[in-house]
Amino acid sequence: MELLDWIKTNFVKNGKSSSEKISVQDELHRPKFKIVVIEFSDNVESSSGETVARMLSKKNGLAVSYFDEPFSKTFLNLESRTLFDLIDKGQDLLDKSGADVLIWGYRDGNKIRLNFQTAKQYENEDAAFVSLMDSLYIPAHMTQDQGNFPDAVSELIYGAVISAINTDSKETKIYKKYLLKKIIDKLSKDNSAKNLSIEYMPYVMNFLGIIYLSYAYENSDNKDFKIVKNLFDTAIKHQDLITSQIHLGCIYNHLGQLYDSAAEHMEKKPANYFRGAIEYYRYAQKYLSKYNYPYDYGQISYKLARLYFNYWRQKEDIQALRDAVFQLREAEKIYTYALFPEFWASIQGDLGHLLSLLGNFSKSEDISELAVTCYKNQQKIITERRDPLAWAKIQSHIGEIYYRLGKGNYNKALLEESLEYFHDALYIFENVGMNDEVKQLTVNIARASQTLNMA
Repeated sequence: MELLDWIKTNFVKNGKSSSEKISVQDELHRPKFKIVVIEFSDNVESSSGETVARMLSKKNGLAVSYFDEPFSKTFLNLESRTLFDLIDKGQDLLDKSGADVLIWGYRDGNKIRLNFQTAKQYENEDAAFVSLMDSLYIPAHMTQDQGNFPDAVSELIYGAVISAINTDSKETKIYKKYLLKKIIDKLSKDNSAKNLSIEYMPYVMNFLGIIYLSYAYENSDNKDFKIVKNLFDTAIKHQDLITSQIHLGCIYNHLGQLYDSAAEHMEKKPANYFRGAIEYYRYAQKYLSKYNYPYDYGQISYKLARLYFNYWRQKEDIQALRDAVFQLREAEKIYTYALFPEFWASIQGDLGHLLSLLGNFSKSEDISELAVTCYKNQQKIITERRDPLAWAKIQSHIGEIYYRLGKGNYNKALLEESLEYFHDALYIFENVGMNDEVKQLTVNIARASQTLNMA
């Protein structure tokens, strides 16, 4: 398999992007992403992990360290029964090291399988498309002491690492895209991976797709969309070479991510992209089931909920709103208060919003009460002391639900309840000088008071 032909055919040169703004700056003054390579699980006497770490340490933008303290790595078989051990151990190492990315390595016959873990991999984060289940296979002999990596393979591993990085900083997002642009350019000019056999095709194509998607996900250029789709489609065409359905599920998930991004950024026919994203995400869930790979399933459910909601806003299809609620409930079962408090709170807020809308359209008091319960659940994490503005906005939302319910049947108790929540929010907004919110709440309080006097 010659990667050169594939990449030259499918990777086109792009116009100017935000990443090019910093390309002339000295690399030494750019951010350094912290990468920790864990000693690989290997069945032979080998320093394969250290070799990969040494190779990556020569790449721009990375501060690489090697972790070789002994511990059992039996969970690296990616079986569902040991999945939680893998995630928990990785999270512990991420917390202790402060790493942006952990790299796991596992020998599978004459291959080494690489997996990439980050701290918020399964939470509501954007612009990072790599799952812990995404696996990049490379020939084991390349990881021996001499580090005999063809340039294209080393760039592919480098690109996988950069793609996995999840950052909230605008500066580091720009730098991440800059590095990805350089990696894509190098891959498009390199012929050194020609000795990789066909059995590596689906895994290489999957990560080439991830790298390009991580660079171009915000673009509205249909050429970029076709390039990424072609890469993932090629991986699927070679699914007979895939050793586990997990890997096929990951590829379908990335196709869902591609269509999801296109639905947000493409100007033409967004409904087609909505439908494509939903279709591919649901395909992915067939292979990444909630019982065997719950975190991947739950993350996809969360994304499906957003897609169904956006589709409802466009088409006013009440069933899409119900579907959005169902998918959020699926995510809620997996991302629990105990294990993912911040993400759980975000899900509760989204559920409160959707159930409030559904209760209003269906004229159901029970559904509206469920919305209130979800908003109050959110306030277990978003407290008045911790985040007064966010807390006040939730109070306002609850007040609006109680006002609507109280107005519907002139229920004094509910109207009084709405006034209490409105005044709580008003106090916070007045103190910080949020005039627009103060004006809106003043109107809401006047309306609720007038309705109460009529009850």
